[in-house]
Amino acid sequence: MNDKPHDDAMIEMYRKDPEFARQVINSILEDENGDQGELLVILRQMASAFGGVPAIAAQAHLNPTQLYRTLSPEGNPALSSLSAILKAMGLRLAVLPMNAPSAHA
Repeated sequence: MNDKPHDDAMIEMYRKDPEFARQVINSILEDENGDQGELLVILRQMASAFGGVPAIAAQAHLNPTQLYRTLSPEGNPALSSLSAILKAMGLRLAVLPMNAPSAHA
């Protein structure tokens, strides 16, 4: 289901507060039942907030149509694509010990 008003509200929140966007991603990744589809929706909203999918695709050296598909709830990005997308948004993947204090707390 595509909820445009909700997407628009989240995009505006991420645009105004990039730290909040990072916290949302980390909360999904830290949840042992984290939903990949939910993560990809958040990344798509963030791409819209940080210049739009075409701009993020260009920075990540990806085809915009492919990026839209990759960031759909059914997408399954390769690690290299995910890393490139995050880098284009000024973020990166990191591995932390399970007992490390939460990075977004």
